[in-house]
Amino acid sequence: MTEGLIPADGGLGRKVHEFFLENGLQVVVIPDHRAPVATQMLWYKVGSADDPKGISGLAHFVEHLMFKGTEANPPGQFAKVVARNGGEFNAFTRNDVTAYFERVAKDRLPTVMALEADRMINLRFSAEEVKSERDVVLEERRSRVENAPNAILQERMMAALFPGHPYGIPVIGWYEEIEGFSPEAAVEFYKRYYAPNNAVLVIAGDVTPEEVRTLAEETFGPIPASDLEPVHVRPVTAAPTEPAVIHVADPRAGRITVQRYFPVPSYPSAKPGEAEALDLMMRIVTGGAAGKLYRRLVVEEKLAATAGGGYVRPLRDAGMLAFDAIAAEGVSAEELEAALTRFIAELREGNITEADLTRAKSAYLAQFVYAADSQDELAAHYGGFLSAGLTLDQIETWPERIDQVTVADIEKVAATYLDPARSVTGILEPSAESLAA
Repeated sequence: MTEGLIPADGGLGRKVHEFFLENGLQVVVIPDHRAPVATQMLWYKVGSADDPKGISGLAHFVEHLMFKGTEANPPGQFAKVVARNGGEFNAFTRNDVTAYFERVAKDRLPTVMALEADRMINLRFSAEEVKSERDVVLEERRSRVENAPNAILQERMMAALFPGHPYGIPVIGWYEEIEGFSPEAAVEFYKRYYAPNNAVLVIAGDVTPEEVRTLAEETFGPIPASDLEPVHVRPVTAAPTEPAVIHVADPRAGRITVQRYFPVPSYPSAKPGEAEALDLMMRIVTGGAAGKLYRRLVVEEKLAATAGGGYVRPLRDAGMLAFDAIAAEGVSAEELEAALTRFIAELREGNITEADLTRAKSAYLAQFVYAADSQDELAAHYGGFLSAGLTLDQIETWPERIDQVTVADIEKVAATYLDPARSVTGILEPSAESLAA
């Protein structure tokens, strides 16, 4: 067993414990004895980027099927058992991971752990259930994407930002490929990726490492490791070499929105120090109403109603910087885009001060300490980064690495990655019909 200490835990001395079962399951325990509650998160190292070619959205679809039941727990039983035990549950699929979450009273942890172990190996679904759930996902896509102009814009921007890479394909999948889902494809995907040797189990709460080890060995221990090697085929593709502009005019759009994306390294893929510098730069620039972007576009120039963005950090292969602004009344898309372009050009030339950096470090590390008070956030923090490829030591030394970032480090990543030729700009504005209305 390896152990480590969260450096920025407010002096609580909380230790995070890690061990592996013989079948390869990685288990992380975060003791928190302030309330008799436990949070369980089971992270599978598979996401939409692992969808077979031509079957986009399959990872997300299998997440839906995981609630169809097993022989021991028929359809609907999972939700009933968790509710009967006063718990909460949820699940989500991202580009690189799929995660399942339960929060229960401490003494009910064995129940939800057994439920997760059961459906890791014993999932059952019929052809009729596949068809029914396929219709559910199609409706989800219609409501969340086809009927949401901003989602349409983001899909097109991601496709331009990551050409030829799975990150350019939406997590939910393309409509025509969802229509072709088959039981055979779902079974093959489930058998290949849903296995203890491709998963991270995180337990945070009123537990001890010894308790969790015993429970994990009893529930997950008997599940054999998969003989099917997980397939993570990630093509190496070039970033955009000339600026792209995506324009969407839609009668359902509200005010004009301008967004700009840049491809950058993520925490798992970056050179030492780069991700931390990018992280702090975006904290300084897009950190809410105190961020430089908001102050410039909203407060000083009064061209935007709001402005922000951020650094998409935990993707396995690459990250992304996002800048966005919603136009103030009477401001055109051209005016707002020009202002955003000027701001980013100044940032690339170097306009971050020591005072900016000191404030950002203090605010960020304080936020990290406050987040450590939440079992859910702790479990998500560790599970997300571990399943994306970081080690426990890398996660726990993050505050120290943040503290080592200099203004020169930020200037270097800004000059390197805020290259206009690598950018994708998205403009969303109401169409003539909605303006007339």
